[in-house]
Amino acid sequence: MGSPKETLGYSSRTAAVVALRQKGMTTREIANRIGVEVKTVAALECSAARTHHHGTRNVAIGVVGTIPLNVRQLLRPHAARRAISVDQLIREVVASVAHGNLVDAVLDDAEEIGR
Repeated sequence: MGSPKETLGYSSRTAAVVALRQKGMTTREIANRIGVEVKTVAALECSAARTHHHGTRNVAIGVVGTIPLNVRQLLRPHAARRAISVDQLIREVVASVAHGNLVDAVLDDAEEIGR
């Protein structure tokens, strides 16, 4: 592994990915902005997840693997359009909902659709 590469004024590509994600950019937008492939953005995010970030640590608890197969199949086209895995899509959706304080909105809309 090489030394960190300053990117867009950040100390490394990983730092740039984390900062751009916090600004709400999609994986594809981040990849285009820093000039790397989409899969590289995912790898850099995984690297960031292994380190402490803002005093917290991302902990793998296996929730993604418990998503029912039929739900995962519904997500496949969305993941494919973004050139990411279904697991990465699930992580990004959950993070976006949490960071955007959208849990109630998403669940309330889902209940309304089910009526």
